[in-house]
Amino acid sequence: MKKTKWISNKNLRDITPYSSDLVNESLYFRRLFTIKDEIKSADLCVCALGLGVYYINGQRITDRVLDTPYTAYHKRVIYNSYDVTSYLKKGDNAIGIHVGNGMYNNNALTWNDMMAPWRSGPKLAVKLTIKYTSGNIDTITTDELWKTTYGPCLYNHMRQGEKYDASLKQEGFTQAEFDDSSWENAIIVRGPGGVLEKNICPPVRVCETIKPVSKVGNIYDFGVNISGWVKIKLTGRKGQSVSITYDEALNENGDLLCGNNRFFSSPVMLQNQDIFICSGKENEEFNPEFNYHGFRYVKIENAPENIEVVAQFVHTDFEVVGEFVTDNPLINKIHEISLRSILSNYVGIPTDCPHREQNGWTGDALCSVDQTFMNYNANNSYFKWLNDFKDAQRPSGQLPGIIPSAGWGYNWGSGPAWDSALILIPYKAYIITGDKSMMENMWDNMTLYIDYLESMERSDGTICFGLGDWCPPNESFVLPTEVTDIGFYYYDLKVMSYMADVLDKDSTVWEEKAKRIKEIWRNKFLNNKELKKYQAYYAVAIYFGLVNEQETKDFVEELVGLTKSNDYHIDCGFIGIKAIFDVLSDNGYADILYKMVTNPTYPSYAWWVNNGMTTLCETWDMKASRNHHMFSEVENWFYKHIAGINFGTDGLTIKPSFIDEIQNFNARYKNIYTKKVGNQFTVKIDRKAKILINGICKEYQPGEYTFEIK
Repeated sequence: MKKTKWISNKNLRDITPYSSDLVNESLYFRRLFTIKDEIKSADLCVCALGLGVYYINGQRITDRVLDTPYTAYHKRVIYNSYDVTSYLKKGDNAIGIHVGNGMYNNNALTWNDMMAPWRSGPKLAVKLTIKYTSGNIDTITTDELWKTTYGPCLYNHMRQGEKYDASLKQEGFTQAEFDDSSWENAIIVRGPGGVLEKNICPPVRVCETIKPVSKVGNIYDFGVNISGWVKIKLTGRKGQSVSITYDEALNENGDLLCGNNRFFSSPVMLQNQDIFICSGKENEEFNPEFNYHGFRYVKIENAPENIEVVAQFVHTDFEVVGEFVTDNPLINKIHEISLRSILSNYVGIPTDCPHREQNGWTGDALCSVDQTFMNYNANNSYFKWLNDFKDAQRPSGQLPGIIPSAGWGYNWGSGPAWDSALILIPYKAYIITGDKSMMENMWDNMTLYIDYLESMERSDGTICFGLGDWCPPNESFVLPTEVTDIGFYYYDLKVMSYMADVLDKDSTVWEEKAKRIKEIWRNKFLNNKELKKYQAYYAVAIYFGLVNEQETKDFVEELVGLTKSNDYHIDCGFIGIKAIFDVLSDNGYADILYKMVTNPTYPSYAWWVNNGMTTLCETWDMKASRNHHMFSEVENWFYKHIAGINFGTDGLTIKPSFIDEIQNFNARYKNIYTKKVGNQFTVKIDRKAKILINGICKEYQPGEYTFEIK
């Protein structure tokens, strides 16, 4: 693909950086070619910008959707490679491709998308290599021999929706015999500028089809909040315009809440909506191809009576490597909604929410990385996303809060608690999965980021910039950001020291820097009485290793007392939540956490469940997004502390926390199993590990072991 040319339609208007025009038509491309010899193999390398749907001889060649993956296209572009041998035949053949905007041509002003340095109209690069049994090779690439015309999408916007006129659909355009005499020849156009790389990530697919659980008037309820779209089948009159509007919630009158579009300050034709214009043919089917939505409810207006409607859950189709189930229905439900939140926020990249931003917020991803690894084989997906960090990082080491970024988020929305994803995700990948490729790949970027943190030190050695303990229950009661900023600074340095040893590098410099930052934190915050009202203060101090053994005991007791006095309620944001599960469980207070998690009153996970949430929320009061994954640390707690599958710098330790309310459970991570039935605990390990049961810790070889719980 290295020298492959890019093509587009000559009538497509040029897009200036500040253009807010609704330049959003889709494009058709096709190429006719003839095969005379016996085929040995055929490989199709293809990149459609922003998104493409690929056919050969009338057959769709892949069930991938929302392809091409989102990157900073002027730095890096991902292409896919497909074995298409079985789609070709002797004689005339045709490739047909439908291309839409995706994030490549996005006119939203809100996150600088309109000013993206890569922004341009849809375009295509293809290289088809055909090997014959004779030994000959044919190569077909994108050039002026391709034909192109406008497609049936009058408008397509990745975040907002698609307007599709079925009467403009050109049936058979992917077949060799199709008459394309009215089409234009393609022209060679400027490419996006980035280096072309082959896709290594699992595909984004339609992973589940869901029927509505109820219908009131013209509003369908699918029972769960998901990422994706609805698929409709209908017979309407020609020109009949059917509107499909998506939402997460209903208002008090039973209508769509329509509360998720406040972030859009630039003109958009649709808002969480798809429009299908009927051609008049029988049994037409439609689902959008160039956008996705976050929704539970769908309002369909001006539809014929015979319409059939299903929802399709769209996300990265990870291999499942973890399982967790208990005899406690509430815990199982929290596990379920946590997984749905993680999956619906991994659509190519780890996003914050599917309905509103679809942005790769670094802090959100950091908060959910452990539990993602414990449930899914996500290494390649994170490897790709970390390469996006490479492309986003400035020469100074600075990072934006969202990655990829069109230029937004460098001076708001970032900061150590978010940026540390650059360092801690490769570290977590190694600790949990044993994969050190991310550490090796990102090492220079990590050291550059530490240089940036040093440049942000104030005269007293402290740092304070960006966001802190985001979204606590009481927005006016937030742990000061410098407490967590310096904590992350120290923790990053300790992790850098550890990774240096793993990679056979000198760790001394990182240890020395860590000692200095630790002293700064302790001198400023250790005896600060103003901080003793915050759960997060005690939790992060212990979690980051900023206090000694005796201080840890004292801090744990203070944290427990504070939690009890707060009637076992969560009282911190997502940084505090990330820390508190580890801190209390490691120090023998998993029962306190259980009370916090299952507390029936606000704020708690149980309160969300009891109020009908099928995913985790952005805020505890459920007034913002209802599908975020940043509070999913509870899911990591299930594996790490309830089931006891605990990965650390010294390897695997099995150390479950037994809670009276969970008498039985089954858990698995790959080939590691734990099981509790009453007072019997069984472990199966595939490697050497420590097992801590009944207060006794011993090392065990691979095998299966059963213990009586005392």
